[in-house]
Amino acid sequence: MPTRFSNTRKHRGHVSAGHGRVGKHRKHPGGRGLAGGAHHHRTNFDKYHPGYFGKVGMRHFHYTKNAHWNPIINVDKLWTLVPAAQKEGLTESSEVVPVVNVLEHGYSKVLGNGILPKLPFIVKARFVSARAERKIKEAGGVVKLIA
Repeated sequence: MPTRFSNTRKHRGHVSAGHGRVGKHRKHPGGRGLAGGAHHHRTNFDKYHPGYFGKVGMRHFHYTKNAHWNPIINVDKLWTLVPAAQKEGLTESSEVVPVVNVLEHGYSKVLGNGILPKLPFIVKARFVSARAERKIKEAGGVVKLIA
C-alpha cells in the first residue's frame, strides 16, 4: 500500500490519531486472547459461546482400549466371509454347512443391517443383536456365541 493511503498519514497533526484523549490507546487493556472470559468478558462468552465453561459427563481416568474393542459387521457382509469353495453346491437342504467365525476375520459383533441369502450357515461371534439373530435363523442358519 502506498504511504499516501495509510491511516498514519491521515492522522498527521491530530494528537490522538483516532484513539481518544481520555482512554488512550494502550497495548492490551482487556488482556490477550481469550483472557477474562470468566470475568470482565463474561457477557461476550455467555452470549456468543454458550457452554464454553464447565464440564459435561464423566471422565474415564484409565481407559483401556482393549476392554472396549468391539468391531462390528452387518449380516449383509457375512456371506463374503465364507470361502468360495464352501459356497459351491450349497443348497437349503445341505448336510454340511459353512462355519463363519467372525473373530477370525477381526470382528466381534454381528448387527442386523441388510439381507442374507436363503442358505444355511453357522455364525460364531461374541455378540449378536436380536435383529441379526432373527435374520440368520430365518435364512436357515445357526448362531453360536463364543467367549
